[in-house]
Order: sequence, then C-alpha cells, then structure tokens
Amino acid sequence: MTRALEGVTVLSLEQATVLPFLTYRLACDGARVIRVENAGRPDPNRFVGRDVLGEADMRSYFLPNNCGKEAVTLNLGEAEGRRILRELVRALRVDVFATNQRPRSYAKLGIDDATLRAVKPDLIWLGVTGFGPDHDEAAYDPILQARAGFMELTGAPDGPPMVFGLPMVDLGAAEHGYGAIMRALYHRAVTGTGARLDVSMLRSAVSWMVSPVLLSASLGERITRTGTIHPFFAPVAVFQTRDGYVYVAVGNDAQWAALAKLRAFAGLDRPEWAANAGRIADVGRLHRELGERVARLPTAEAQALLREAGVPISRVNTLADVVADPLVAPRLVHVRDPRTGLTVALPAPPVGDPPSLTFPPRLGEHNDKIYGETLGYPPERLVDLRRQRII
Repeated sequence: MTRALEGVTVLSLEQATVLPFLTYRLACDGARVIRVENAGRPDPNRFVGRDVLGEADMRSYFLPNNCGKEAVTLNLGEAEGRRILRELVRALRVDVFATNQRPRSYAKLGIDDATLRAVKPDLIWLGVTGFGPDHDEAAYDPILQARAGFMELTGAPDGPPMVFGLPMVDLGAAEHGYGAIMRALYHRAVTGTGARLDVSMLRSAVSWMVSPVLLSASLGERITRTGTIHPFFAPVAVFQTRDGYVYVAVGNDAQWAALAKLRAFAGLDRPEWAANAGRIADVGRLHRELGERVARLPTAEAQALLREAGVPISRVNTLADVVADPLVAPRLVHVRDPRTGLTVALPAPPVGDPPSLTFPPRLGEHNDKIYGETLGYPPERLVDLRRQRII
C-alpha cells in the first residue's frame, strides 16, 4: 500500500503550506504530482528560510513540503497560458486538479471547476480556501487559529492566548483534503464520475472542536486554556527533573495508586487523593507536592520508575531527541539533491513503508520534459513561450 496511488496524476496550482503539504502526502503514496507556478511570481515560500543551496528560490522553508514533485511554470494571466493548462489536463490525463488560490481568481485564471471538467469530465477538482468558495477573505494559519478558537485553548491560564507550535490549521485542512480526495477517487472508480471538492480551512479547524463546542454551547461550561494541565484529570502536567522536564499523565485511579506506592513518591498516598475528583479539587497542592518529588530525580530514573509502575510519562524531547528516538530514526526518509549533494531528512507518513522521494523541484525544472515530451512542443516553441513569458 506504500505506492497505492501509482498511476494517479495531480496537477496543483499551489503555494504556502496547506496545499503543498496535501500534495506532498499524495506524492508519498505514489501519485505523480506536478506543481504549477508563475515564473514571475512563484510560490513565496521558495524565498523563505536559510539559503542552504546557494539558490534564492530554493530556501530551506520551501523544501519540506515539496519532495517527490515535478514543477512547471505557466502564466495563467495570459490566454495562451490558460489554453496550455487545458492542454495539460487533457494530455497528462490529470486525475486531480488542486488549487489554493483565492476564489475570485478561479474564473480569471481559467482554473474553475466548470472550465477544467469540460476538458476532462471525470476530473476531481479541489479548492482549498480560508472560509469557503463564497468568501474571498485572505487567511493564514494563525488567523484561522484565532478565529476557530484554537488560541483561546492554547497557553497558560493566566497568560495571553497563544498560537500552536505547528500550523495545525494548515496541516489539518491538508489531511481533510487528502481524505476527501480518497473518497472522490473511490467514488469515481465505482461510478466513473468526477467531483468538485471545496475545503474550508475554518470548517476543517472547527470540526476538531467537538468537545469544546458541546461543553460550551450546549452545557454552558467555560472552556479556556489550561497550560500543560488537563481540566478533567490529575495529575497531568509538565514537571521539572534534576536534568530536564517530563510530562506525567495519570489517566485513572489505578495509575495514581501505583505512583503513590513508589518509595520516591512517599507521602502522596492520601485518602483524599485516591479518586480523580479529589485530585482535581486539590490540583494545585497535588502538582506542587508531586513536583517536589520529581525534581529530586534524574529524568531517566523518573521515566524508569513510572513506566515500570504503568504510569504514562515522557521526557520533553528536543527535536534532536525526536529524530534519535529508536521508534523514529529507522523511519526517517533521506532525500538527496543530485545537483548539490545536500541530503535532507523527513518523517515518514504514519502508515506503510517509508516512501522513496525526489528532491524538491527547482522553479520550472520540468518545463522541457512536460511541454517538450508530453505536449510535443519543439525547442523553438519553448524558446518563444519563454520570450513571451508564458512559461
């Protein structure tokens, strides 16, 4: 199943994070992904991060979400560019066309569902927008984290709302889009019909808020940020050790009883803390006294003691710790740039064998291959298209 999408062709007018991550996931599953960019105004992410290759449009921030892809340039602001796009959809037998352009640009660029499905009726068309196709408001991940309530749930209880450490709205919408494409591919295999898919990043984000929305809107509870603790279970928090930090998560009374019996935690086996309700009611003192005992232990000893007792615990890892983890390291994907020799590492998708991927494409790297070989344009035609700034 590692290359389950072998034979599927994806043409993607993409930029930023949300859609490049989605199509990266498709590439990991074996799909042929061709990203389309305007040569004069390419993906802004190409110019973000460190210049690790000595190439201004291949900076470090662009690399992670674009391995395994091909790239062409095409100016869709020109009628000839729009004609060539339709020719590409037909000649490449494109299965999925995807875009995260703002909706007002769909018709102007000739990338709307009706135009492209007139060329290939069984095409699966995907549009990712901030708020749905009827709303043209610009949106980035942190804006949506704020609007969807994520920031209200993130941070210390006595501090300001905070943005999450990863672009979770981008990544979540990408995964929801990925799932929608899988359903559409199955539906097409059964019925032979294409589909239009619209993914709203706001709807995607809010769909994860099942518990907060029910508790707040239906039961009138105030749900807000709690820092590293859990509002319904205790002790659940970060504790400092002699040489680092650990996260302890006691999820039931049996786990607490096992912890409290350990010699290193003597004095915590109190009747009023035997049940979770009593621990929650006295969570401040509970965390303080547990923290005093954890602070006497080296991280490794704290982990060994609690794991042996069946209590969930983890060291708070740095990223260097994560990539060295014996459950992670063997599944890292290493991708080498044949031009410079630079090798980058990526985490593998969660299911299946780690994929084999090519290095992220340079801007328009596959123009000659796709326009020359697939569309059959002679060299002089390519020269003319470049001179006209069509490609």
